[in-house]
Amino acid sequence: MLDWVHVADHLAVRTIPALFFSNEGQEPPHIHVQRERMLAKFWLEPVRLASSTGFAPQELHRIANVVTEHEAALLDAWNEYFAN
Repeated sequence: MLDWVHVADHLAVRTIPALFFSNEGQEPPHIHVQRERMLAKFWLEPVRLASSTGFAPQELHRIANVVTEHEAALLDAWNEYFAN
């Protein structure tokens, strides 16, 4: 089961789909970012790249900046989702 959190990237005027996997609530707070066949995992406290497949380094940097900008909202969403 997936829950989607859309994080607006105003620089590129596009949405980065960020998701939680419902079976990963025992791990520290993190999000997965997926587009086409590319997937990245970012820890949220502090924001840092955990793993990546397919994203170019410059795109990972851009995504990390957006995740950092919205870290508080993503942590709130994580805590609300896994509190249930």
